[in-house]
Amino acid sequence: MRVAEISRRTAETDIRLRLDLNGTGLSQIETGCGFLDHMLTLFARHGRFDLSVACKGDTCVDDHHTVEDIGICLGDAFVQALGDKRGIVRYGSMLLPMDEALILTAVDLSGRGMLCFGLDIPAAKVGTFDTELVEEFLIALARRGDMTIHVRQLAGGNSHHIIEGAFKSLARSLAQAVAIDQRFSQEIPSTKGVL
Repeated sequence: MRVAEISRRTAETDIRLRLDLNGTGLSQIETGCGFLDHMLTLFARHGRFDLSVACKGDTCVDDHHTVEDIGICLGDAFVQALGDKRGIVRYGSMLLPMDEALILTAVDLSGRGMLCFGLDIPAAKVGTFDTELVEEFLIALARRGDMTIHVRQLAGGNSHHIIEGAFKSLARSLAQAVAIDQRFSQEIPSTKGVL
């Protein structure tokens, strides 16, 4: 069915997340972190994923635990929704302009979690959001999602545009990677036979 439902409860966060890879881009996002809500909403829309996230986190401390744990849950959801990855394209990439920012992402649903991060975000904050948390979110997503993610900034000076471009580009890369290749719909896309 390519749908996953994830619950995660710790002393720092309580998260419920639902992901449908065959969606239309609908989202219902309530993380307690406004900028992350915005990024996940456009991630769902540009990936054409239906995504709901409800999180109660210790944002009285800061947004770190909320952002990282949602990355963990989203990674777990991709793993669950993809199952044995039979028939998927596996790879995806996107070169995406966001005004003056130009972001390249490439993903491999390889079974090996790795992030290669190449964003130079000039501001320490966008609104109340600590921009260093973008990398923390992507690390958690890559590790728990068993995926390799490369993200590179080729141009850009506005922190909001750089981050938004990265989330949109990643969403579109993942949409390509999770798509079913009808020519090979019964095959695992690896010479090893497993991913």
